Amino acid sequence: MVVEVKPSRTDGSELAALKPFRLVKFFSFTSLAVFLVFALVLSLLISDYAKRTLLERSEAYALVVTENLSHQVFQQFVVPTVLHYGKIALRTPEQHQLLDAVVRNTTYGMRIQAVTIYDSRENIISYSTDGEKIGQRDAGGREYRQALSGESSSRLVTEGGPWGVLPWLTPATSQLHTFIPFIQYTPMEDKPDIIMGVIEVVQDLSEDMEAIARFQGAVILISMLMMTALFLVLRVIVGRAERIMEARAEERRRLEQQLHDSEKLATLGRMVASVSHEIKNPLGIIRSTAAILGKRVKQEAPGNEHLAEIIVSETGRLDGIVREFLDFARPQTLHSSPEFINQVIRQAFTFLAPELQRRGIETVLELDEGLPPLAIDREQIYRALLNIMLNAIQAMPGGGTLTLRSRRRRGDQLVEIADTGPGIKEEERERIFSPFHTGRHRGTGLGLAIVKNIIDAHRGKIEVADEPGGGACFQLIFSKTGRR
Repeated sequence: MVVEVKPSRTDGSELAALKPFRLVKFFSFTSLAVFLVFALVLSLLISDYAKRTLLERSEAYALVVTENLSHQVFQQFVVPTVLHYGKIALRTPEQHQLLDAVVRNTTYGMRIQAVTIYDSRENIISYSTDGEKIGQRDAGGREYRQALSGESSSRLVTEGGPWGVLPWLTPATSQLHTFIPFIQYTPMEDKPDIIMGVIEVVQDLSEDMEAIARFQGAVILISMLMMTALFLVLRVIVGRAERIMEARAEERRRLEQQLHDSEKLATLGRMVASVSHEIKNPLGIIRSTAAILGKRVKQEAPGNEHLAEIIVSETGRLDGIVREFLDFARPQTLHSSPEFINQVIRQAFTFLAPELQRRGIETVLELDEGLPPLAIDREQIYRALLNIMLNAIQAMPGGGTLTLRSRRRRGDQLVEIADTGPGIKEEERERIFSPFHTGRHRGTGLGLAIVKNIIDAHRGKIEVADEPGGGACFQLIFSKTGRR
């Protein structure tokens, strides 16, 4: 036999409820990744902007310094040297010392690392503050040729890398080389300028570039820490949302299981009511017939009338069972009126007083006489109290104490029926109100289920607890507002 299992409507609804959450979770983590990338890109853009701003300002500063140097060299070195010696020959110690003095005096106190002067006729270094470079050829490059054409330019030379700022690595060095034409100034404005050579000024920007690199690292680190904090917060929120949704799904499954059980019980109740109704009438006929038969047997065959009495007794017991089935299956219709709960308790106690005395059970009444009336169905509450008290009596076959209490608790009225029997085990407490659950060899197991139906119909609550001295205590809680 092949059994096809179809997905229930519950699973489908749970999946439908979880899908939007999974999408939210996915987009949350995706957004976190996007924010992280955006923060990294933003930090790079900020550091790059700071770097470009530094280079622009350094280049502008170098151009001002170089132009001033060019003017000073022409005024203080070229003109006097030509007038005194007739020509410029930097190989002679006197001219070299004079030019070196002019250059160093002009650049003193400025952020200039080195000054180099190239010849205009050939790419050769005629002068440099670094004596080892004097006489080197083809050291100018593209910037040298641009300066000969009258255009100033700069280039950044970096050795190492941005991570060279780390203490355990080799420090990075950054130098800005600025080239401007060395112009012969003439008093006549209409006469074109004569380019006498090219002046190269070198600035050391290592500290500034190192500060930018550190700033870039700090921005990246702070961004990553912020994103990590957001990630952790998001994980906490998502984890809490998952737990809440799991709890709600579990609660939904529990309620749907209860609804399913209720539907099964309702179907079972209808079946029991139908069967019990069909059995009740034949039982009545059997009982009345057995009673008549018993009278005749007593006359015709004395000594055998007990057989008819057994039939009458057993049919009576069966009739009681059928009545319990009918009471459980029949919907509880309330006929409420204002009643004092203490009067109902005393009525049930008076009815059972002979049975209590016969079994040697002592009774203690602790009733609060100041309790106001409740809107209850007197007959149904009376029956519920009788069922619980009968259970307590059966739990004390060798005698004991039955305590009946009534009291007020935070606006509610409580009725407690306590016994000194063996008590009820923890694992049994959740099942004692289930239909057909019984701890006795004989019985239908519907007594407490009927009690719970009656209390539920009154929008009350029934609870079971242990008595301090041993035994079980049933609490009936009635709310004045009807809340459960």
